[in-house]
Amino acid sequence: MIIATWNINGIKARIEVLVAWLTERSPDIVCLQEIKSVDEGFPRAAIEALGYHVETHGQKGFNGVALLCKVPPADVSRGLPGDDSDEQSRFIEGVWKIGPRTLRVASIYLPNGNPLGTEKFDYKLRWMARLEAHARHLLDDESDLVLAGDFNVIPEPEDVKFPQAWLGDALFQPESRNAWRRLQHLGLTDALRATTSDAGIYTFWDYQAGAWQKNNGIRIDHLLLSPEAAGRLASVGIDSHVRAWEKPSDHVPIMIQLAA
Repeated sequence: MIIATWNINGIKARIEVLVAWLTERSPDIVCLQEIKSVDEGFPRAAIEALGYHVETHGQKGFNGVALLCKVPPADVSRGLPGDDSDEQSRFIEGVWKIGPRTLRVASIYLPNGNPLGTEKFDYKLRWMARLEAHARHLLDDESDLVLAGDFNVIPEPEDVKFPQAWLGDALFQPESRNAWRRLQHLGLTDALRATTSDAGIYTFWDYQAGAWQKNNGIRIDHLLLSPEAAGRLASVGIDSHVRAWEKPSDHVPIMIQLAA
């Protein structure tokens, strides 16, 4: 089973890129972020034509997350628990029954948090604390859990081409990185780092200043696995070549393969 995550940066602008990648890779479950579309405006027909079921949690103009899957989930929940007043569409979670196993996959678009010293950074940290609480609760089920998405956190210096350039950015602050580590300390495994310690592996390149051409990237798209899912991890891949396609997102898909 292949489970992928991709910040698509506007589904309507990238639908042709998405369809081409789905045709090429044929993942079983895809977590999309930043769809920038209300639910009724999501261009589902082109995706459904490929055999995918679509679940969305949209928002007009920005944010928004989705799940694309070859097999419809048994249950879907929208919104991260812990704050009923939070109106931003950043979290959708699906549950699948696969034989005797339960698979739970969440698509996450964690707040950016910039600029520092504002409510946006406070919101980011509060959101991460809510995610930690929810993850702790989910881990009690001892099921296959995958938290996938754009976490807007650069975990370590080896996850960015020029660490010094990001010292004043919310993605690389000690508070953000410590919140990331607290997630891992719950027992979650960073899928990529379970397979390699190599530096220079990125999932995002800005559109500006030739970042892609210079490989001036950062790693902010992650898949965190419960112990049960980590025990089935067969491989991790990043489809970096998609960044060179016409009208690309500034992010690329990252995926895991789970053994049966």
